[in-house]
Amino acid sequence: MQRLLREAVWDADAVRDDTRDWLIEQLGHPEGVLIGDETGFVKKGVCSVGVQRQYTGTAGRIENAQVAVFLAYASPRGRALIDRRLYLPEATWCQQPQRRTAAGVPTDTTFATKPALARQMIGAAIDGGVQASWFTGDEVYGADPGLRAELEARGIGYVLAIGCDRRVATNNGRTLIRPDDLAAELPDNVWQPYSCGPGAKGPRVYLWAWITTATGGEHRWLLIRRNPYTGELAFYLCWSPHPVPLRALIRVAGCRWRIEELFQTSKNETGLDHYQVRGWTPWYRFITLAMLALAILTTLATQDADDTDTEHIPITVPEIRRLLNILIITPTGDLAHAIHWSLWRRKVQARARQAHYQRRLTRDSQVMLEY
Repeated sequence: MQRLLREAVWDADAVRDDTRDWLIEQLGHPEGVLIGDETGFVKKGVCSVGVQRQYTGTAGRIENAQVAVFLAYASPRGRALIDRRLYLPEATWCQQPQRRTAAGVPTDTTFATKPALARQMIGAAIDGGVQASWFTGDEVYGADPGLRAELEARGIGYVLAIGCDRRVATNNGRTLIRPDDLAAELPDNVWQPYSCGPGAKGPRVYLWAWITTATGGEHRWLLIRRNPYTGELAFYLCWSPHPVPLRALIRVAGCRWRIEELFQTSKNETGLDHYQVRGWTPWYRFITLAMLALAILTTLATQDADDTDTEHIPITVPEIRRLLNILIITPTGDLAHAIHWSLWRRKVQARARQAHYQRRLTRDSQVMLEY
């Protein structure tokens, strides 16, 4: 394994491109959504490339860790990771030649912020023929004007989260106001209940409001989401090259959580964070192979999906991995028994999901009647 990652001659970026092209053949859709986000890999020591004490959502605090930015693709057919970039801190790595050389960092690699890394991956994806109409990301990406300008120049709509302290233009650009102050002024009758997608226990129903912030005929909005139970607010800057309904923006906003699910799945099922390498090239190679494994499992799950089967939940990536382990790693195992056990478990899970959905829908209906 170490020889494959460190010494063997192969191009990780070429494998990445082949994986991405294959995924788009399987999952591509004109209304596809690109999703950018970062994840952390907690490490010990100071030799792993890009490692330093920094905040990572993986640990929920400042830890000694590597951080990487990923690009995911989501469509009605499925979702998968299609690109990756390792974040290289400026002071502790980009400005330390000896440290860079020891880790094998290419000489032409310069410091780039996380939104800048996302811009690189978006450009590579679109130039590579990826079908996507939208991009979404959290506050880190919503606060970057360069990223928004890049998306607009490429004609890709966006729904980007922003913080409550960021001022937005209203009244044809004549007024700057905090979005939380703006939300407080909205009457109750402008809030509309919509689901932004299915969750583990039912549709994720929130109250939504949108406000036009465009001037000169542009299609710009401030989208506001309110939790009907806690009152918690979230804000999104939105742009589209053409008019779109509110439901379209809500759909894109709801896609952002797909990449969090992909991080969890890839770390649990394909070992995305289970590597033992320190250098630049081995890191990219390992991550690329983990993404390839996830792509294979994802397409298998997509091909096996049967919309007419209401008795079982759709087969999942973890379930396919478990069956593959029985078929390939332990070929002497009883595959017929394993499949029978899988069907029984998916049937029980379908019943549990139906109960969760019914309880959630009953609760949501009572709350929505108030609006």
